Amino acid sequence: MDTDGTEQDRGPRTGAGGVWLRPAGRARREAPPLSRDRIVEEAVAILDEEGAGGLTMRRLAERLGTGSTTLYWHVRTKDDVLDLALDAIFAEVPIPRGESRGWRADVTALINEWRATLLRHPWSAALLGRPMLGPNVLARSEFLYAALLGAGITGPHLTAAAYGLSNYVIGSALMQATWPADTEQAVRRAAGERLRADRERYPVLAEHGPLVADDDRDGGFALGLAWLLDGIEAGAGSGGGPRRPGVPAM
Repeated sequence: MDTDGTEQDRGPRTGAGGVWLRPAGRARREAPPLSRDRIVEEAVAILDEEGAGGLTMRRLAERLGTGSTTLYWHVRTKDDVLDLALDAIFAEVPIPRGESRGWRADVTALINEWRATLLRHPWSAALLGRPMLGPNVLARSEFLYAALLGAGITGPHLTAAAYGLSNYVIGSALMQATWPADTEQAVRRAAGERLRADRERYPVLAEHGPLVADDDRDGGFALGLAWLLDGIEAGAGSGGGPRRPGVPAM
């Protein structure tokens, strides 16, 4: 029976992220001439064209001109394919090289490239809750943490800063990917009419709300990122992070 492979061989090293936790197996001598790289390349193409819902092991095998059984020589499950595809697109995010322009410029460059990559692959942001243990993801996470550490952010503040930046870029890309521009314009027009009609009840939203303000996604993202980095920079200047509520300044 042909399945998508997401329920096969369930265990601690199967499911989402399992592909990174299993030892790399030897290629069997009788395995057909199909590489993992080719599988991942075709999987990304399907995901770009049809989204995560369009990817099945059967569909992938058909695109590769082979059978599902042949596919399972190289990947155990659909979860494996998704994990590998996610890590593959992270290779498109360039890591700032050469002489550093400062931690803030380096982090800004990384985050902007990360966002651009997620928007080129609109299916990806919704899958980023999976364990991210592939080499491309880890290399970029290492760079982000190292840059923040170099700015003087340490301990739990380091994790909070990295999570804040990651959640910001993922949330922004997810909103943009799931709300196409043509749909957004129609909603914005309807929302503007509704808020203008209820101006007395919602005066601030009618004048300044996100659904009536100018739609500049790139500019809005850049401004929000600058605010986040301002906060991180201020925290670094005060000893690694903000004070806890109720704790007076020394």
